[in-house]
Amino acid sequence: MIRTNSSEAPVDVALFRGEALAVRSIVGGIFMGLANLVPGISGGTMLLAVGIYPQFIGGVAEVSTLRFRPKVLLMLACVVGAAAVAIAGFAGLIGTLLDQYQWAMYSLFIGLTLGGVPILWLALRPADGTVVWSAVVGVVLMALLTATNPERIGNSGEPGLAAYTILAVAGFSGGAAMILPGMSGAYVLLVLGQYRAILDAVEMGADAARAGEWAIAAQSLHVVVPVGIGVVLGVVGVSNLVKVLLARYQRATLGLLLGLLLGAVLGLWPFTDPVAPQIGDIIRGVELTTLELVAAVDPERYHRVLFAPSFWQVGGGLALVLLGFGVSWGISHLGKEVP
Repeated sequence: MIRTNSSEAPVDVALFRGEALAVRSIVGGIFMGLANLVPGISGGTMLLAVGIYPQFIGGVAEVSTLRFRPKVLLMLACVVGAAAVAIAGFAGLIGTLLDQYQWAMYSLFIGLTLGGVPILWLALRPADGTVVWSAVVGVVLMALLTATNPERIGNSGEPGLAAYTILAVAGFSGGAAMILPGMSGAYVLLVLGQYRAILDAVEMGADAARAGEWAIAAQSLHVVVPVGIGVVLGVVGVSNLVKVLLARYQRATLGLLLGLLLGAVLGLWPFTDPVAPQIGDIIRGVELTTLELVAAVDPERYHRVLFAPSFWQVGGGLALVLLGFGVSWGISHLGKEVP
């Protein structure tokens, strides 16, 4: 069960003293960072799993009101720092796997997504009308979001006010989602059509920084900075909101989260193939009017269509769904006995 104090109460860090606070916060931050690289895994659920979710939410809300306590600042620094290191270190690997093994990765993502259902369901039993209707609303909202073609939403494109605004909005949406147990910030970015652009920018910046090529690393800031600003605003805003909602409307809030989690699977069907565009098609909000524009389209931007999977792909996909479910469910129980 997710428990919170009153919306005005300061975060309780008395449960963690000395090294225990730092270690648990670092582990939670690493899990959260890795989760936010993978569409389908909730960063909030990872914090919940290691037993620091209420403390993190309360800590962010407290700092946003300009109240600073050393233990709270230590906890937040450990979580954020560990998450940043995990994102920078594994962005390239996750991107490569998505490029070369999309059907397998998406099958795994489905399992990882569904693995977050039990922890929310346990917090909601027995289900009543409030829970059911809230969950239905969540499923419908996610279905509508999935039905929106992300290729038509727009692209980060070249640096400019429109591009920065799109990236900041994407960062805000992803930051807001990643702090909610059961919601995946990476999945929201994927649906909004900005996931690969952001992942590529992080990978490019990290690789260039490791090589000492600071001019190239600076180019990634055109993406990283507006996204980062949006993420901070999203995390702060949602932390304050969730703290109030969980205190006052816990069952309705968790029911909505459950519906969003179940609905997220709708956009992760793994068996699709890329189709080369033709003149007249619209890719990333741009109409292709010439052969030159068609030839210039990155294959990663191709529209995808369903294909009939082979027996081995179906079997492998089901196995990966089960594997993902087991991993996500297991992580959600790491902090089960933590107060």
